[in-house]
Amino acid sequence: MSDFHETPVLGVIGGSGVYEIDGLSDTRWQAVETPWGEPSDELLFGNLEGVDMVFLPRHGRGHVQTPSSINYRANIDAMKRSGVTDIISLSACGSFNEDLPPGTFVIIDQFIDRTFAREKSFFGPGMVGHVSIAHPVNARLGDWCEQAAREVGVPVHRGGTYLCMEGPQFSSLAESNLYRQWGCQVIGMTNMPEAKLAREAEIPYATVAMVTDFDCWHPDHDDVQVDDVVRVLLGNAEHARNLVKLVAPRLRERPAVCPSGDDRALDMALMTQPDKRDPALLAKLDAVAGRLLNT
Repeated sequence: MSDFHETPVLGVIGGSGVYEIDGLSDTRWQAVETPWGEPSDELLFGNLEGVDMVFLPRHGRGHVQTPSSINYRANIDAMKRSGVTDIISLSACGSFNEDLPPGTFVIIDQFIDRTFAREKSFFGPGMVGHVSIAHPVNARLGDWCEQAAREVGVPVHRGGTYLCMEGPQFSSLAESNLYRQWGCQVIGMTNMPEAKLAREAEIPYATVAMVTDFDCWHPDHDDVQVDDVVRVLLGNAEHARNLVKLVAPRLRERPAVCPSGDDRALDMALMTQPDKRDPALLAKLDAVAGRLLNT
């Protein structure tokens, strides 16, 4: 692996059905080893209209990983090792807003992290790092996703807060009402710590949250049922494939330096003095922090 990849490579994290894109060529599934353990699955490498792409089934093919058992650090590290320069997350979610019914795509701009059973950072004792996630998603990628969704013809809403719960159970009614009072637009189980880790790995990241249900707050809709979610998911997957197909060519417009600084997030984040750094942890950081640690 070379230390840096200047050629744009689009990474997509989402469900298995998203990867069956017409025109995706030179495809191969390949295992990627990471010092953080095994990713959710092998990665699918391919090319779409001259743009290299890397796909990762977040739950593994066949949906074998729970939201809590996903190895988020391994997934993001594997993306970084594979040369990915930008990540689009495609995620099913519930809606807290009457105006965001099932079938709507929400281009997220904020998160509230309510997870508690997951490893959330590549850094730790012996190599302390603090990145900012004040603005956790990349505006450029969000623009491209919004434009693509409108071209696809899917209902799309730009901006919103994604509440990430631990799961795997759906919300209680009290929780659902509380999160609505907080001003959240959607709820899901997988985008944290994924977005935090992408920022630590200096990979611009955007979320397209695909609404499948109204959670359990809506008095005119039944409580969330898996079969209802899956039915909407299948329709959303086709729209998601078309969205990815439209976003990929836009990567040719990717600026050499990210205006928001997402590709330089570690510039002021590393706190531990060089002579106090843990060599074992530094070795594990060779991909995600290699831009700084390898120079």
